[in-house]
Amino acid sequence: MRTLSHGLAAILLLVAIPSAALADTRAFVGAKIIPVDGNPIDNGALVVVDGQIDRVGARADVSIPDGAEIVELEAGTVIMPGIVDTHSHIGEVSGADRSGPIQPEARAMDAVNVRSSGIKRALAGGITSVNVMPGSGHLISGQTVYLKLRDGDAITDLAYRFEDGGIAGGLKMANGTNPMRKPPFPGTRAKSAALARAAYIKAQEYADKLDNAEEGEAPSRDLGMEALAEVLSGKRMVHFHSHRHDDLMTAMRLKDEFGFRMVLHHTSEAWRVADEIAAADVPVSLILIDSPGGKLEAKHLKAKSAPALEQAGADVALHTDDWVTDSRYFLRMAALAIRAGMSREAAIEALTIRGAEMLDMADRVGTLSPGKDADFVILSGDPFSVYTRVLETWVEGERRFDLDDEDDRLIAEGGFNALSDDDGNGHIHGHGHGDAE
Repeated sequence: MRTLSHGLAAILLLVAIPSAALADTRAFVGAKIIPVDGNPIDNGALVVVDGQIDRVGARADVSIPDGAEIVELEAGTVIMPGIVDTHSHIGEVSGADRSGPIQPEARAMDAVNVRSSGIKRALAGGITSVNVMPGSGHLISGQTVYLKLRDGDAITDLAYRFEDGGIAGGLKMANGTNPMRKPPFPGTRAKSAALARAAYIKAQEYADKLDNAEEGEAPSRDLGMEALAEVLSGKRMVHFHSHRHDDLMTAMRLKDEFGFRMVLHHTSEAWRVADEIAAADVPVSLILIDSPGGKLEAKHLKAKSAPALEQAGADVALHTDDWVTDSRYFLRMAALAIRAGMSREAAIEALTIRGAEMLDMADRVGTLSPGKDADFVILSGDPFSVYTRVLETWVEGERRFDLDDEDDRLIAEGGFNALSDDDGNGHIHGHGHGDAE
């Protein structure tokens, strides 16, 4: 009988080895695990294979693949899913300019600096996915972009994708005082709503012409109308900045009239109309800041909006609106919601799966479920304790923040302008006047 050649023997040997042993495999053991889609697990085990969650459970019940790197975590540490921020302005992002109130053609993806210190601060806060938005100084200020905070040199390295391969994002809209300025901007709430309605009616007509055009007779391309048509078709979610209760109701009327999908953002007076929001089946991305002020229409912002929306049955996420809330302190906002009466379960969901649902990425992130991306945060203790620190942030199985690293510690512990994007002339690049939120 002939012996096998060395090459064939090597191939057969590789086939015989369990695939997990050949892959990039780590097992994080000993921490309390909050999977979100199930009960917390004391002394748990989280197995990551090639950037995805392979298995999770009690340490005694989880089989660790041969050859896996074992990461032994101290008692008291907590693993939770990577945080999803549904509303942020990190990356020095910009959007529409002052030439007019409706500019859906402006794309945040064309204005994000992926090496901005804001992205580093977000990772230091445990954030792994984010909806980067243009500002709210317009009725329609442009297209948002959904980012996974993996390492990369270009926006295409970080961006989520639509099923057709295009870079994913929603559409930013606003009402209330922010878009109200001198002409050509509207000067009243009534005119604001009228202009928004007119834009969508025009988009309906544009979409109808595209759908019914004979070959060679399609209308000329219109970038703004294309974006609004994607909203009308359901491809893009509307992210609607709104504070006062009457403005919230106006936004919901627009949604009903044109049938688009929508998330309400900020919602300072959601506590006044929580039942109406829940009945309309509109999700809410809520901000709770511990030092409110400086914005008249937000003067009735109350933390009780969080429990009011939960009790009414609405889906609630939280967001930073960074710089309004520094991304490093996002967990503290959830603690404020709990202090106001929100349940711990709803608060942890508001940081994770609810936001993932609002950004159409719940199939990939938001829970520690087998098959999902290995995006998770290792905390020193209870997520809602003021004493708890983010120890590590992992994105698709890659450690993107480590408190033990000297540079990362500076990001986590530095002041307001730590590693700020100073151009060398003392100018800090960020929102233009009227563009915040």
